[in-house]
Amino acid sequence: MDAQSRGRAEEIDPADQWVLNPRTGHYELQLNDSAARERPKVAAPRRSSSAPAAPTAPSPGVPGPRRGDAPPGGRRGGGRSRKGGGGGGRRKKALLITSGTLALLLVGGAAAAYLYYDHLNGNLSVTDIAGAGTGGFKKDQAINILVIGTDKRSGAGNEGYGDKDSVGHADTTILFHIAKDRSNATALSIPRDLITTIPDCPTKQPDGTTKNVRGAKGVRFNTSLGQEGRDAGCTMRTVKELTGIEVDNFMMVDFNAVKTLSTAVGGVPVCLEKDVDDEDSKLKLTKGEHKLEGEQALAFVRTRHAFGNESDLDRIKTQQQFLGSMMREMKSKETLTSPKKFFSLAEAATKSLTVDQGLGSIDKLTDLATELKDIDLKNITFTTLPVLDNPAEKVKATVVVDQRLADPLLQMIRGDVSLTEVEKKEQAAKEAADADAKAKQEALLQGNRAPAGDVRVAVYNGGGPKGAASTTLGWLQNSKGMSKASNQGNAPSKVDATQLEYAPNQADQARALADALGLPATALKMGTTDAAAKTPMKLTLGPDFQKPGTPLAPPVPQELPKDVQQAQADKAVCAK
Repeated sequence: MDAQSRGRAEEIDPADQWVLNPRTGHYELQLNDSAARERPKVAAPRRSSSAPAAPTAPSPGVPGPRRGDAPPGGRRGGGRSRKGGGGGGRRKKALLITSGTLALLLVGGAAAAYLYYDHLNGNLSVTDIAGAGTGGFKKDQAINILVIGTDKRSGAGNEGYGDKDSVGHADTTILFHIAKDRSNATALSIPRDLITTIPDCPTKQPDGTTKNVRGAKGVRFNTSLGQEGRDAGCTMRTVKELTGIEVDNFMMVDFNAVKTLSTAVGGVPVCLEKDVDDEDSKLKLTKGEHKLEGEQALAFVRTRHAFGNESDLDRIKTQQQFLGSMMREMKSKETLTSPKKFFSLAEAATKSLTVDQGLGSIDKLTDLATELKDIDLKNITFTTLPVLDNPAEKVKATVVVDQRLADPLLQMIRGDVSLTEVEKKEQAAKEAADADAKAKQEALLQGNRAPAGDVRVAVYNGGGPKGAASTTLGWLQNSKGMSKASNQGNAPSKVDATQLEYAPNQADQARALADALGLPATALKMGTTDAAAKTPMKLTLGPDFQKPGTPLAPPVPQELPKDVQQAQADKAVCAK
């Protein structure tokens, strides 16, 4: 199910009815005589006789309007439009930048207590992704959110975009990685014309059954959505196949998101190094600075012929500049202190969103926003998966992954390494702690080794190749004489890298096993208490494990190759 357009409420902004009382610190309902005659009255929450006379805005603990109702003073309009399409010709291909959705996350939960929970929940569209992804983000782990902009043509005012009758594509796709310590984030754009493999994809049908959509090899990435019945879960699976990164949740938006969110925030500042007059996108602007909203904002992120060499890769750069600017605007004092903008943004964002069940409520979205709200914009990096022109084509229309540059970039994201410089004091402290930890780890390899026949270890697969635990067991027993090893199958949870957990009195066994497998010191995790006799160590194979007898994958790079495109969210860049 794609994000759909909704009917418009009466031209009365709900935020106009709620005013911040500086004496109480609460938002209070203020209706003038005219407004009271035009709008239905709203029941105030019950209060004691000592409570202030004016009602306060609803909080999570106070029942709000029924799901699907409009905010106070408004009426929910017509039903959702089911028509529309996009895709098709190179010039007509419509595009949606996912800026507003991503930017909303960075505002955080500060206004959550004043949102109309039931009403906003009713705005959301939810898709059952049939088990794609991890099942949802976790507070103590890195987070990977896939933000998809579809070129599906739906909603009033979008009739001229895209190709008629198309079901839509994954036209703009950004994998948003949030660091485990929440100090930084990386937004990785994936080109729509990238040639890749789409895996088989179970998809939920309207009748509740599950249909398996067959995968495809050597096809454009954007066909991972919409085509042959593929849903956003198929795009999530394709991203994992392509990057080795498993996605936690997805968010999807259509054309209306750019128009409504850019308007709700009061316009998005952009800078141009030259005059622009693009017939296809209808973008006509003079050189210099502008503040775009609505149709102009959509034209800016859709244009392919205004900037650079008129390629989709240059359009991605333009989209990233727009997204960074919207983030700065949403983080600005003018937005954060304006209840009117908060209400408008909440309405616009939720009406634009289709999400998976793991993000299918305002509570869950607020939890996610809370995880992101303290990330400094200077520590958010936009980058694009490095690609090359497809060598199989005479007329260049598609691209393939540039493994030389893509491999280290993806290793850094998988390894949760920041692409931007975090606060220098924090960085210095981290480097000192890392150096101390490295010295302590190296010391673990110093000492006696137990005979192979005395090594007891339980082998688990926590993210290695399929069957890795069984293969490793056979290799240890038959090639290394470690007959007391055992296979425990899949680990209860996945690990970021291979690790060997052992007790202090098993240190000699751990060194012997590390020698046999070529484990680095960083893979050794020694406990604090001795183990009972015959207790095995625990070896969990991670994604860096290839096969027994082969060294683990090389250490994660700490610096991005110079040729990889990147930009920081806090810096304004002029389109050229």
